[in-house]
Amino acid sequence: MLLPRCSLTSALLTLWLHCSSWRTGEAIHPACALVAQHMKAQEQCKYTQLNESSNLTVIAGCRTDWDDIRCWDRAEVGQVVNVSCANVSQLFANNNGYIYRNCTKNGWSDIYPSYEDACEFVEVDPETTYYSTFKQVYTAGYATSLISLISAIFVFTALRKFHCTRNYIHINLFSSFIVRASAVFIKDGVLFTDESQDHCLMSTASCKAAVAFFQFSILANYFWLLVEGMYLQTLLALTFVSQKKYFWWYILIGWGLPTTIMTIWVLARNFYDNSGCWDDTEAAFIWWIIKGPITASLLVNFIIFINVIRILVQKLKSPGVGGNDTSHFMRLAKSTLFLIPLFGMHYMVFAFLPESTGEDARLSIELGLGSFQGFVVALLYCFLNGEVQAELKKRLWKWQMQGYLSYSKKRRTLFTESSTVTQISVLEKSSPMEQPSTELQNNISVV
Repeated sequence: MLLPRCSLTSALLTLWLHCSSWRTGEAIHPACALVAQHMKAQEQCKYTQLNESSNLTVIAGCRTDWDDIRCWDRAEVGQVVNVSCANVSQLFANNNGYIYRNCTKNGWSDIYPSYEDACEFVEVDPETTYYSTFKQVYTAGYATSLISLISAIFVFTALRKFHCTRNYIHINLFSSFIVRASAVFIKDGVLFTDESQDHCLMSTASCKAAVAFFQFSILANYFWLLVEGMYLQTLLALTFVSQKKYFWWYILIGWGLPTTIMTIWVLARNFYDNSGCWDDTEAAFIWWIIKGPITASLLVNFIIFINVIRILVQKLKSPGVGGNDTSHFMRLAKSTLFLIPLFGMHYMVFAFLPESTGEDARLSIELGLGSFQGFVVALLYCFLNGEVQAELKKRLWKWQMQGYLSYSKKRRTLFTESSTVTQISVLEKSSPMEQPSTELQNNISVV
């Protein structure tokens, strides 16, 4: 009996190619989860077969059998076993079909109809796949964010006017976005550069380190978004508090807590689930070591966000603020839009939902918006900031004036030197020292 083994293997290998395109919020691709599920079912089936072989009691009927696609449990002679395509594998598109197999006195019969006839394989084109498109999107997004964030940090550090606690926190937030973008590129480079490798089953020190660094970058990014919210809340609630007093606490929250959490996670993975590249989420208690703090930080930031909006509404409604209702609404809407990327509020849409909920929408938000978030934050809080624009214009005008003055000075110097040389040459041609010698020659000739 020849089963469509090559077809299944081809389908699995095709799905492995999409592991590199999975969203960066969760480390494992669904295709890799399917492969892991398939291998786990095979191991369980082999284990059952081993137990049946070691059992000295004669077993009537058909023994447990693995046909390279699914496991057929032990059955009695004359029993007809039917299995739905949905229970075979998620690789099949037609989940309404059924597979049948008879248990005869000579053993299991051939499968009828075949897997390919009853259940259609999912055809996936690696070049035009949905996930490949998203990989291009987040690659462009993170590259754009890297360039803009590095430029913003240069502006804040090069100009002394912007050396303050607020901008120091912005610089650390920008740095966390840079670390996150770099971690994505490093992870993709380590895990998916060589297409001949089995991405779902590889387990090397380099890939584990890349995934651990990637998870650290996500934690640090979320905690620095939390620090931005806490800092803004402190400014609104405590007007006369010293900002420098809390700065090192912010550093401890933004970089110290993610480091501590990652140390616990790495130790837990190493001792309790040291398999693969540490990019799966099968061990729920280990995954919640990371997901728990991230969810908590988002919840706290959401509460701060609502409170900040409430304070803004109160200030806009105060008698001392001029303007009509329309202008107040526009100012509130502008402030809200500015705060959404700073607080990471777009992540709240799926923060408390299961991972499988709204997969396409989740991809759009976490990859489409998430990869460009660093660019948006740098744009809003640096390049579109009025103070930054004014200072850059001032410096640009100063550099232009210095260049113009330097050029004018050089021209004056060259003109002065040229005039001096001309005057000397003229004086040499008509020097009065030559007059006595000429008169003397004339007198001598007369004598």
